[in-house]
Amino acid sequence: MATANKKGLPVKKTVPAKSHSPKRKYQPKKKKTNSFSVKWKIALAGFLLILLSPFYYGYVIKCFTSTWRWIRDIGGNPHYHIYNSFNVRIPDKYSIHGIDVSYYQGKIDWSLVKNMREDDVHISFAFIKATEGIVIVDSYFQRNWREAPKAGLICGAYHYFRPKVNGKWQAIFFLQNVKTEKGDLPMAVDVEELDGVPPAKMREELKTYLNYIEARTNIKPMIYSGLTFYKNYLAGYFDDYNLWIAHYYQPELNIGNTTKWEFWQHSDKAKINGINHVTDFNVFNGDSTAFKKLLVK
Repeated sequence: MATANKKGLPVKKTVPAKSHSPKRKYQPKKKKTNSFSVKWKIALAGFLLILLSPFYYGYVIKCFTSTWRWIRDIGGNPHYHIYNSFNVRIPDKYSIHGIDVSYYQGKIDWSLVKNMREDDVHISFAFIKATEGIVIVDSYFQRNWREAPKAGLICGAYHYFRPKVNGKWQAIFFLQNVKTEKGDLPMAVDVEELDGVPPAKMREELKTYLNYIEARTNIKPMIYSGLTFYKNYLAGYFDDYNLWIAHYYQPELNIGNTTKWEFWQHSDKAKINGINHVTDFNVFNGDSTAFKKLLVK
């Protein structure tokens, strides 16, 4: 509605302008770092590093072979597995494995023996036949005794005992051909037949043999025998000697908990790289610390 001024002229009423607060200047939002994406990139990079690592492939292969071995052994003893490369079943409660050889195995490539491996099973030691009776020296003894340690195997020499022959003479003959050194396995005597003599006579000559060896070398020899022969003729007579027992194709050595033994020859049909004939396979009853304690000082 118009109003009149003093001159009588109409005057337009002015409407005061609405007050407006000053507009804020637009500021673009800062882009947030996508921390979630960065974490995934780091995780992916780590995964790729693992995937490309030889340790990863070793782990995969080990899992695969263990699974395959488990499948093959279904229905059997879970602690007695097939090892195709060695062509034998091997009890898995033992970590130190070895062989014993004589002229029967012929010329051996000991580097191939040492480098053979399937999973965690490899050959660490070898018993080598030296002599028999009082006239026989194994035709491959000197070569095996020289070459096996060069390949990195720990060795021990053994004598095939003849009960009908004087025990002292056999001991003298053995020591004439074998020189044991620090770090070797103790010398062993293989007694597994009566040779037509009474058991008491066999034990008498064997005791003579053992006493002579220990007196001359200050090393207590080890006794090797088959499980049945040991139980029938040796048990209770030589209990203070370390034992190496033969008992084939079984998941356990059935000798009883009261009998202390160090080595178990559990197969005579192993196939070993570098050897052209089947070979006896052994395990040590203990860990690496116990094995080292057994060696000649």
